[in-house]
Amino acid sequence: MRLGEKKQMEANQIFSMLVYVSIVCGLTLGILGIIFLPNIARALGAEGEMLEQCVLYGRIILLANAAFFLQMEFQSFFITAEKPHLGLSITVAAGVTNMVLDAVFVGVLRWGLVGAAAATALSQVVGGVFPLFYFGRKNSSLLRLTRTRILWYELGKACANGSSELMSNISMSLVGMLYNVQLLRYAGENGVSSYGVLMCVSMIFSAMFIGFSIGSAPVVSYHYGAENHDELKSLLRKSGIVLSCFSIAMFVLSQLLAYPLSQLFVGYDEELLDMTQHAFYIYSYSFLFMGFAIYSSSFFTALNDGLTSALISFLRTLVFQVGAVLLLPAMFALDGIWYSIVVAEVMAVAVSAVFLVAKRKKYRYF
Repeated sequence: MRLGEKKQMEANQIFSMLVYVSIVCGLTLGILGIIFLPNIARALGAEGEMLEQCVLYGRIILLANAAFFLQMEFQSFFITAEKPHLGLSITVAAGVTNMVLDAVFVGVLRWGLVGAAAATALSQVVGGVFPLFYFGRKNSSLLRLTRTRILWYELGKACANGSSELMSNISMSLVGMLYNVQLLRYAGENGVSSYGVLMCVSMIFSAMFIGFSIGSAPVVSYHYGAENHDELKSLLRKSGIVLSCFSIAMFVLSQLLAYPLSQLFVGYDEELLDMTQHAFYIYSYSFLFMGFAIYSSSFFTALNDGLTSALISFLRTLVFQVGAVLLLPAMFALDGIWYSIVVAEVMAVAVSAVFLVAKRKKYRYF
């Protein structure tokens, strides 16, 4: 927004402040995590060798916690700075680093769990620390790290805007536990295994929607700050077209790939394979709606309307899913659990549409 308002110095001060605060938060939470990880692991049911392995792996990962914070944060900042290709290159470099070091540490040096954790931590250092050097010197982007201070209002706005993503992640964890409880009740361990497969594949498919939403958000913010209302209208219209194409493509692909993907993960068990394939066919309908709710939440975040964004995320990821997974299995047994995800996404799209219509005069996007 500040860049759109042509306030370059203020934009750099806000950018720098957010980076520095993230480093402090990452280090603080990393240290607390290292200290209290054994207690957390025990509370979640780990004991014996599992507890030892969990603490060992977790503490190595937490050493790079600040770098992990920065890696996530710079994905958006590179787009804001008009350097999305550099951001992509660093993300790919971090991923390749992880894969190569996994092969070396685990496959060649036989470091086992320690090697896997070290590979992940070092890949996060690549993704989080290299951008610090780039933005810390003169560069050709719109942003540069500079001297700053705590800008309380801007920090508060950032926290408020990020509340929707915070809520999404917390809700996903809670809902995941609830789904596992229901699946154990209706389908036993096979149901939990099928759900695990669906979540793995869903992350890959939904990455299209999440990537587009994150990538377009800084553009929306810029034009909103510059009061380019015609551009906002154009962005929303074109985004709707792109999301529609993505949604149809994801649905068709998921229908076509239901069997081969299920075979890839659980082909060792015929009963589990049939259950997972059937669940996949039902779950795939959620891809027709998922992208619109994800984009709507991101769109309002970009407009600095964190409350609306948080409401959409809260309703989508917690209220609707919890309500559906508690009610539908009573009527449709196991299938009710798979249908609950689809129903929750449909309801989230309906709520998103209501907010878009209700806020149209305030933000003038159509």
